[in-house]
Amino acid sequence: MANKNKRPARAVISNTPAVRTEFTPDYTNVKKDLTRIGILAGALFAVLIILSFFIK
Repeated sequence: MANKNKRPARAVISNTPAVRTEFTPDYTNVKKDLTRIGILAGALFAVLIILSFFIK
């Protein structure tokens, strides 16, 4: 037989305040890598342009 005296579930209330941590990523290594890739790509592109004058 079903229990007719069902109580509603109690909400759990915490006394500790919610701690919100800020997400601060550090992209210094990524920036260094991207500048290195950009400089290398520019240098290789310049070499290709210079070599195109000698290939005629």
